[in-house]
Amino acid sequence: MSIFTSQIYIPVLLVVILILSQSIKMVNEYERVVIFRLGRLSDVKGPGIFLIIPIVDRALKIDLRVVAIDVPKQAVITRDNVTVEVDAVVYYKVIEPGAAITQVENYMFATSTLSQTTLRDVMGQMELDELLSERENINKQIQELLDKYTDPWGIKVTGVTIRDVSLPDTMKRAIAKQAEAEREKRARIILAEGESQAAQKMREAATSYEGVSAAIKLRELQTLAEISREKNLIVVTQSQAFESGNIAALSTSIAERKEQQRQK
Repeated sequence: MSIFTSQIYIPVLLVVILILSQSIKMVNEYERVVIFRLGRLSDVKGPGIFLIIPIVDRALKIDLRVVAIDVPKQAVITRDNVTVEVDAVVYYKVIEPGAAITQVENYMFATSTLSQTTLRDVMGQMELDELLSERENINKQIQELLDKYTDPWGIKVTGVTIRDVSLPDTMKRAIAKQAEAEREKRARIILAEGESQAAQKMREAATSYEGVSAAIKLRELQTLAEISREKNLIVVTQSQAFESGNIAALSTSIAERKEQQRQK
Protein backbone atom coordinates (compact mmCIF):
# COMPACT_ATOMS: atom_id res chain seq x y z
CA MET A 1 0.00 0.00 0.00
CA SER A 2 2.81 2.36 0.86
CA ILE A 3 4.51 1.70 -2.46
CA PHE A 4 1.29 2.44 -4.33
CA THR A 5 0.75 5.62 -2.30
CA SER A 6 4.26 6.84 -2.97
CA GLN A 7 3.80 6.21 -6.67
CA ILE A 8 0.71 8.50 -6.60
CA TYR A 9 2.23 11.21 -4.39
CA ILE A 10 5.29 11.72 -6.56
CA PRO A 11 3.38 12.68 -9.76
CA VAL A 12 0.99 14.84 -7.71
CA LEU A 13 3.94 16.58 -6.07
CA LEU A 14 5.55 17.19 -9.44
CA VAL A 15 2.29 18.68 -10.76
CA VAL A 16 1.98 20.94 -7.70
CA ILE A 17 5.57 22.12 -8.09
CA LEU A 18 4.99 22.80 -11.79
CA ILE A 19 1.80 24.76 -11.06
CA LEU A 20 3.51 26.81 -8.36
CA SER A 21 6.45 27.58 -10.64
CA GLN A 22 4.01 28.95 -13.21
CA SER A 23 1.89 30.76 -10.62
CA ILE A 24 4.52 32.61 -8.64
CA LYS A 25 5.74 35.78 -10.34
CA MET A 26 8.09 38.53 -9.23
CA VAL A 27 8.78 41.97 -10.72
CA ASN A 28 11.15 44.78 -9.79
CA GLU A 29 10.25 48.11 -8.23
CA TYR A 30 10.21 49.88 -11.61
CA GLU A 31 8.02 47.22 -13.31
CA ARG A 32 4.35 46.32 -13.34
CA VAL A 33 2.45 43.31 -14.72
CA VAL A 34 -0.88 43.65 -16.50
CA ILE A 35 -2.95 40.48 -16.01
CA PHE A 36 -5.62 39.31 -18.47
CA ARG A 37 -7.94 36.61 -17.14
CA LEU A 38 -9.70 34.69 -19.88
CA GLY A 39 -9.07 37.59 -22.25
CA ARG A 40 -10.37 40.33 -19.96
CA LEU A 41 -8.27 42.91 -18.12
CA SER A 42 -8.14 41.68 -14.54
CA ASP A 43 -5.59 43.63 -12.55
CA VAL A 44 -2.19 45.29 -12.45
CA LYS A 45 0.28 43.61 -10.11
CA GLY A 46 3.65 44.57 -8.70
CA PRO A 47 6.20 45.26 -7.47
CA GLY A 48 7.30 42.17 -5.53
CA ILE A 49 5.90 38.62 -5.51
CA PHE A 50 2.34 37.71 -6.51
CA LEU A 51 0.36 34.75 -7.80
CA ILE A 52 -1.47 34.13 -11.06
CA ILE A 53 -3.59 31.25 -12.29
CA PRO A 54 -1.70 29.27 -14.94
CA ILE A 55 -3.38 28.87 -18.33
CA VAL A 56 -6.27 31.11 -17.21
CA ASP A 57 -4.16 34.26 -16.68
CA ARG A 58 -1.82 35.94 -19.15
CA ALA A 59 0.74 38.40 -17.78
CA LEU A 60 2.38 41.28 -19.70
CA LYS A 61 5.29 43.14 -18.11
CA ILE A 62 5.56 46.96 -18.43
CA ASP A 63 8.60 49.12 -17.61
CA LEU A 64 7.73 52.36 -15.75
CA ARG A 65 11.12 54.05 -16.16
CA VAL A 66 11.62 57.10 -18.35
CA VAL A 67 12.35 56.15 -21.96
CA ALA A 68 14.30 58.37 -24.38
CA ILE A 69 13.29 58.37 -28.04
CA ASP A 70 15.91 59.56 -30.51
CA VAL A 71 13.76 61.19 -33.16
CA PRO A 72 15.64 60.87 -36.49
CA LYS A 73 16.28 63.90 -38.65
CA GLN A 74 13.11 65.27 -40.20
CA ALA A 75 13.06 67.48 -43.31
CA VAL A 76 10.88 70.46 -42.42
CA ILE A 77 9.75 73.34 -44.65
CA THR A 78 9.30 76.44 -42.54
CA ARG A 79 6.62 79.06 -43.02
CA ASP A 80 9.06 81.25 -44.97
CA ASN A 81 9.83 78.33 -47.36
CA VAL A 82 13.23 77.32 -46.00
CA THR A 83 14.05 73.60 -45.86
CA VAL A 84 15.82 72.53 -42.67
CA GLU A 85 16.63 69.19 -41.05
CA VAL A 86 15.72 68.86 -37.39
CA ASP A 87 16.32 66.05 -34.93
CA ALA A 88 15.18 65.89 -31.32
CA VAL A 89 14.97 63.70 -28.22
CA VAL A 90 11.63 62.89 -26.54
CA TYR A 91 11.39 61.60 -22.95
CA TYR A 92 8.31 59.74 -21.73
CA LYS A 93 7.19 57.14 -19.20
CA VAL A 94 4.17 54.87 -18.65
CA ILE A 95 1.94 55.99 -15.79
CA GLU A 96 -1.07 53.71 -16.46
CA PRO A 97 0.09 50.23 -17.53
CA GLY A 98 -3.44 49.00 -18.24
CA ALA A 99 -4.18 51.82 -20.68
CA ALA A 100 -0.78 51.43 -22.36
CA ILE A 101 -1.66 47.81 -23.21
CA THR A 102 -5.37 48.11 -24.02
CA GLN A 103 -5.63 51.51 -25.71
CA VAL A 104 -2.82 51.21 -28.27
CA GLU A 105 -1.28 48.23 -30.04
CA ASN A 106 2.38 49.21 -29.56
CA TYR A 107 2.77 52.26 -27.35
CA MET A 108 6.52 52.62 -28.01
CA PHE A 109 6.16 52.63 -31.79
CA ALA A 110 3.08 54.86 -31.61
CA THR A 111 4.83 57.42 -29.40
CA SER A 112 7.90 57.48 -31.66
CA THR A 113 5.80 57.99 -34.82
CA LEU A 114 3.67 60.65 -33.15
CA SER A 115 6.82 62.50 -32.04
CA GLN A 116 8.09 62.71 -35.63
CA THR A 117 4.75 63.95 -36.95
CA THR A 118 4.28 66.53 -34.21
CA LEU A 119 7.83 67.80 -34.69
CA ARG A 120 7.21 68.45 -38.40
CA ASP A 121 3.80 70.02 -37.80
CA VAL A 122 4.96 72.47 -35.13
CA MET A 123 8.12 73.58 -36.91
CA GLY A 124 6.36 73.88 -40.25
CA GLN A 125 4.24 76.68 -38.77
CA MET A 126 7.24 78.80 -37.77
CA GLU A 127 9.75 80.96 -39.58
CA LEU A 128 13.47 80.26 -39.66
CA ASP A 129 14.37 83.02 -37.21
CA GLU A 130 11.90 81.58 -34.68
CA LEU A 131 13.42 78.11 -35.03
CA LEU A 132 16.89 79.45 -34.30
CA SER A 133 15.97 81.76 -31.40
CA GLU A 134 12.88 80.26 -29.72
CA ARG A 135 13.97 76.70 -29.00
CA GLU A 136 12.73 76.68 -25.41
CA ASN A 137 9.23 77.72 -26.45
CA ILE A 138 9.23 75.17 -29.29
CA ASN A 139 10.29 72.39 -26.90
CA LYS A 140 7.48 73.31 -24.52
CA GLN A 141 4.89 73.48 -27.30
CA ILE A 142 5.84 70.07 -28.72
CA GLN A 143 5.82 68.54 -25.23
CA GLU A 144 2.32 69.88 -24.51
CA LEU A 145 0.94 68.52 -27.78
CA LEU A 146 2.54 65.09 -27.33
CA ASP A 147 1.33 64.89 -23.74
CA LYS A 148 -2.20 65.72 -24.88
CA TYR A 149 -2.19 63.06 -27.60
CA THR A 150 -0.62 60.30 -25.46
CA ASP A 151 -2.66 60.92 -22.30
CA PRO A 152 -5.41 58.38 -23.33
CA TRP A 153 -2.64 55.79 -23.77
CA GLY A 154 -1.51 56.16 -20.15
CA ILE A 155 1.78 57.82 -21.19
CA LYS A 156 3.31 60.99 -19.76
CA VAL A 157 5.74 62.99 -21.92
CA THR A 158 8.24 64.48 -19.47
CA GLY A 159 10.42 66.48 -21.86
CA VAL A 160 11.35 67.35 -25.43
CA THR A 161 14.74 68.67 -26.54
CA ILE A 162 15.60 69.88 -30.03
CA ARG A 163 19.13 68.63 -30.55
CA ASP A 164 20.12 70.16 -33.88
CA VAL A 165 18.80 72.32 -36.71
CA SER A 166 20.74 71.78 -39.95
CA LEU A 167 20.61 74.52 -42.58
CA PRO A 168 21.52 74.33 -46.29
CA ASP A 169 24.91 75.75 -47.25
CA THR A 170 23.34 78.57 -49.25
CA MET A 171 21.27 79.60 -46.23
CA LYS A 172 24.33 79.48 -43.97
CA ARG A 173 26.14 81.88 -46.31
CA ALA A 174 23.12 84.18 -46.41
CA ILE A 175 22.90 84.22 -42.61
CA ALA A 176 26.65 84.92 -42.38
CA LYS A 177 26.28 87.86 -44.77
CA GLN A 178 23.35 89.16 -42.77
CA ALA A 179 25.32 88.93 -39.52
CA GLU A 180 28.31 90.64 -41.15
CA ALA A 181 26.12 93.45 -42.44
CA GLU A 182 24.54 93.86 -39.01
CA ARG A 183 27.94 94.12 -37.34
CA GLU A 184 29.13 96.58 -40.01
CA LYS A 185 26.06 98.66 -39.32
CA ARG A 186 26.78 98.67 -35.58
CA ALA A 187 30.42 99.58 -36.22
CA ARG A 188 29.43 102.53 -38.40
CA ILE A 189 26.93 103.74 -35.80
CA ILE A 190 29.52 103.49 -33.02
CA LEU A 191 32.10 105.31 -35.18
CA ALA A 192 29.62 108.08 -35.99
CA GLU A 193 28.73 108.45 -32.31
CA GLY A 194 32.44 108.66 -31.47
CA GLU A 195 32.98 111.35 -34.13
CA SER A 196 30.01 113.28 -32.79
CA GLN A 197 31.31 113.16 -29.23
CA ALA A 198 34.82 114.08 -30.38
CA ALA A 199 33.49 117.04 -32.35
CA GLN A 200 31.55 118.22 -29.31
CA LYS A 201 34.64 118.01 -27.12
CA MET A 202 36.76 119.81 -29.72
CA ARG A 203 34.13 122.52 -29.92
CA GLU A 204 34.26 122.94 -26.17
CA ALA A 205 38.09 123.03 -26.29
CA ALA A 206 38.06 125.62 -29.08
CA THR A 207 35.67 127.75 -27.04
CA SER A 208 38.06 127.53 -24.09
CA TYR A 209 41.10 128.45 -26.25
CA GLU A 210 39.25 131.34 -27.84
CA GLY A 211 39.47 133.56 -24.78
CA VAL A 212 43.17 132.90 -24.06
CA SER A 213 45.58 133.33 -26.98
CA ALA A 214 48.55 132.00 -25.00
CA ALA A 215 46.78 128.69 -24.42
CA ILE A 216 46.44 127.92 -28.12
CA LYS A 217 50.11 128.83 -28.56
CA LEU A 218 51.17 126.41 -25.83
CA ARG A 219 49.01 123.71 -27.34
CA GLU A 220 50.67 124.24 -30.72
CA LEU A 221 54.12 123.98 -29.21
CA GLN A 222 53.14 120.80 -27.40
CA THR A 223 51.95 119.29 -30.68
CA LEU A 224 55.25 120.18 -32.33
CA ALA A 225 57.15 118.58 -29.46
CA GLU A 226 55.19 115.36 -29.91
CA ILE A 227 55.85 115.34 -33.65
CA SER A 228 59.56 115.98 -33.13
CA ARG A 229 59.93 112.64 -31.38
CA GLU A 230 60.07 111.08 -34.84
CA LYS A 231 63.79 111.51 -35.54
CA ASN A 232 63.49 111.38 -39.31
CA LEU A 233 61.04 114.29 -39.69
CA ILE A 234 61.53 118.04 -40.12
CA VAL A 235 58.47 120.08 -39.28
CA VAL A 236 58.00 123.51 -40.80
CA THR A 237 54.90 125.45 -39.87
CA GLN A 238 53.45 128.72 -41.02
CA SER A 239 51.71 130.80 -38.43
CA GLN A 240 51.16 134.48 -37.83
CA ALA A 241 52.48 134.02 -34.33
CA PHE A 242 55.86 132.78 -35.62
CA GLU A 243 58.50 135.19 -36.87
CA SER A 244 61.18 134.36 -39.40
CA GLY A 245 63.85 134.33 -36.70
CA ASN A 246 61.96 131.83 -34.65
CA ILE A 247 61.52 129.54 -37.64
CA ALA A 248 65.24 129.77 -38.45
CA ALA A 249 66.16 129.02 -34.84
CA LEU A 250 63.84 126.03 -34.81
CA SER A 251 65.33 124.65 -38.03
CA THR A 252 68.89 125.14 -36.76
CA SER A 253 68.09 123.38 -33.50
CA ILE A 254 66.61 120.40 -35.31
CA ALA A 255 69.63 120.14 -37.63
CA GLU A 256 72.10 120.28 -34.71
CA ARG A 257 70.20 117.59 -32.89
CA LYS A 258 70.27 115.29 -35.92
CA GLU A 259 74.02 115.89 -36.30
CA GLN A 260 74.62 114.94 -32.65
CA GLN A 261 72.66 111.74 -33.12
CA ARG A 262 74.74 110.78 -36.18
CA GLN A 263 78.00 111.29 -34.25
CA LYS A 264 76.76 109.04 -31.48
